[in-house]
Amino acid sequence: MTSGSNENETLLGGAKRWARSIKRDVVALWIAARDPRVPWYAKALCATVAAYALSPIDLVPDFIPVIGYLDDLILVPLGILLAVRLVPADLMAEFRAAADARAERPASRMAAAVIVALWVGCAALALWALWPAGRAGAF
Repeated sequence: MTSGSNENETLLGGAKRWARSIKRDVVALWIAARDPRVPWYAKALCATVAAYALSPIDLVPDFIPVIGYLDDLILVPLGILLAVRLVPADLMAEFRAAADARAERPASRMAAAVIVALWVGCAALALWALWPAGRAGAF
C-alpha cells in the first residue's frame, strides 16, 4: 500500500470513531436530561440537543443545498459539545457508560412533532402573507 492509502484509511477510521462518539454522547445526553443530579440548565440543554439529534425529522431538510447539512455538521456537534461541558465530568462518564450499554438508540417523536408543527406553521404564515386577501391594502 502507498502512504496515501494508509492516510485515507486513518482518516476514515478517525471519522468513524468520531461519529460513534457523537452517537454515544447524544444517548448519554438523553440519559443526562432525565437524571436528578444534573443541574436544571444543563438538563434543559441536554434535552433540547438530544431531542433534535434523535428526531427522525430535521428542522432544515438535508435536500436543501448546503444549509441542509449545516445543522448536522456544525450545529448538532456544537450543541453536544456545550451540553457535555455543562454536565459534571463524573456524571458524564457514567452516562456514557450507560449509553454504551444500551442496545438501541432512543427516538424523539415529540421533537419530530414539534418540527412538523413548525414547518406547518411557517407554511401557513407564508400562505397568509402571499394570499391577496391576507395582506392589508390588497384591494
